[in-house]
Amino acid sequence: MASKQKQTTKPGANRKSGKRHSRAGKKILFFLFVLVVLCILLVMFAPEPEPEATTMDTADWIQGLELPAPVPGEQIITHTGYTLSYNEEYEQPSYVAYLLTRDKVYGALDRADNFRADPTVTTGSATPDDYRSSGYDRGHLCPAADQKWSAQAMDDSFYMSNMSPQVPAFNRGIWGSLEATVRTFANDYGAVYVATGPVLTDGPYKTIGANKVAVPKEYYKAVLAYDGKENAKAIGFLLPNEGSKKKVQDYACSIDDLELKTGLDFFPKLDDNIEMTVEDSYSLKDWDWREFSAKDEPKTLVPETKTSDKRSESIKQVILVVASELRKQLVTWINTL
Repeated sequence: MASKQKQTTKPGANRKSGKRHSRAGKKILFFLFVLVVLCILLVMFAPEPEPEATTMDTADWIQGLELPAPVPGEQIITHTGYTLSYNEEYEQPSYVAYLLTRDKVYGALDRADNFRADPTVTTGSATPDDYRSSGYDRGHLCPAADQKWSAQAMDDSFYMSNMSPQVPAFNRGIWGSLEATVRTFANDYGAVYVATGPVLTDGPYKTIGANKVAVPKEYYKAVLAYDGKENAKAIGFLLPNEGSKKKVQDYACSIDDLELKTGLDFFPKLDDNIEMTVEDSYSLKDWDWREFSAKDEPKTLVPETKTSDKRSESIKQVILVVASELRKQLVTWINTL
């Protein structure tokens, strides 16, 4: 007589298992319901984006055209509004490069001093203490006045990686006049590509501070106006680090002259034929030599990107918690199947 198969499932086990699955299913449905409700609340209470006070120029400027060729061994750092190549030996940039547009020169913000070390310099940047009681100004290379279009850009312009020791009469005199004149160039042509910095090829140099920041003997500025087609013109400037009664145009030179002096290759992204044409000569007649003024003109400002208010942030956090718990419940439920 055939033996009966032994029953391995306890009575009521299937019923209990069904109840567990039912409870897990109800939990998942509950979490899904809560998640949907929170998403609806997030949409309802999230702050609406503020309209922009203005838009920056929409012309198709060539990305990175202002950048000189990379300098071997130097760290390239990009901040809001400018890019620099940091020279660790001399604790300052070999160059600072930026695109200056017509909208930017009409920036609405006031200067907001916030001199500080640059944490993105991997080898450590110069510090404000290096300049203290040195007799030299913390001379901007990308001017704060060119960064008035954005609070972030203004703040970033005060990193010490954007500074170089300048004689006060130079920084507050002829150098400031040159910066104001370049703003006129940008206003006239819609935009200019600028590369500027200290000449670091004619040492040895006096140094200041614990970090031994070199005091340059000269500074340069390379300016290019280019519409992206055929119209291109460029001019360079080479100035001694000292006060001067001369005019800005008295320090004008060709881009080729600057390259010989600095060892840098300016505007390498230009078509070779255009580069050769605009870099070997310059014409003072191509440029307006008045210092820029925007007293009565409408000002521009790029609104800061604001984070959500506290309510929406709290809702976001709750959604994340619920989503995490839901995931755990799903895993548990699947493992019991």
